[in-house]
Amino acid sequence: MTTLLISHPACLDHDTGPGHPERPDRLRAILEALDHEDFARLRRADAPGIDRAAVLRVHPEPYADAIEAAAPAQGRVHLDPDTVMSAKSFTAIAHCVGGIKMAVDEVMGGAASNAFVATRPPGHHAGIASAMGFCFFNNAAIAARHAQAVHGAGHVAILDFDVHHGNGTQEIFWSDPSVLYASSHQMPLFPGTGGRDECGEYNNIANAPLFAGSDGEIFREALEERLLPRVEAFCPDLIIISAGFDAHRLDPLGGLQLVEADFAWATERLMEIAEKHGKGRIVSVLEGGYDLEGLARSAAAHVETLMGA
Repeated sequence: MTTLLISHPACLDHDTGPGHPERPDRLRAILEALDHEDFARLRRADAPGIDRAAVLRVHPEPYADAIEAAAPAQGRVHLDPDTVMSAKSFTAIAHCVGGIKMAVDEVMGGAASNAFVATRPPGHHAGIASAMGFCFFNNAAIAARHAQAVHGAGHVAILDFDVHHGNGTQEIFWSDPSVLYASSHQMPLFPGTGGRDECGEYNNIANAPLFAGSDGEIFREALEERLLPRVEAFCPDLIIISAGFDAHRLDPLGGLQLVEADFAWATERLMEIAEKHGKGRIVSVLEGGYDLEGLARSAAAHVETLMGA
């Protein structure tokens, strides 16, 4: 398998301030783990800059303009209590967009079997015209729309295993039968959405809320019974993974008890579905994960599985 790792040094310059959980060390920890000799076969690439057309397929132009204009000349500004911009934040956001677009191009074009986009800030809480939960533009949604508009993908499935529900992704695709959004997450927890009764206008939303303390066995059962059958029945041309690793047992922002093997298992099951319906095509994008040890080990397990090791 050819797995492509996409990142960019500019994503380290998104400065959220002292004590903020979404900090540059998150990305450093992942990239350090992926520098190990076990990952020598990875293809690596720097994420290009922003593709404005890709952003505007998801977010209205006034909102995109407002996010770019919000970056201060110096210091930091809060768009909400959790979502912070510094002088170089928009450059990092631009490379997130460029990286996810590049990943879709490489995977849909056959140059890579799958890809992991290790960039920050994350995206799955960003709605159509709202920034929240550390997120500005919705990277997974941009990937799905780009795959459809440029590469002719008919059905795109997004599987999100972040401990927090991807309310922004759900909002964006609520009325779109061509995109399936499937999420496992802790509930109750920020942002307060993701109930089993939230199904979308065309039954294209599938949520599997988990109670605090749920371990790998409960997580796997939820995916096997509620989410993976929906992804398989959707026959996706591309699977996008919103890869949040804050469901790890060490994470300070959640209460689930997953370990690295659980993320590897979920990745492997999605690869099986992708091989059956979409020529193995998977694009994974980093979302949450705030304990550096748990994050690094989990991301490594995820990428090792993508590599077919």
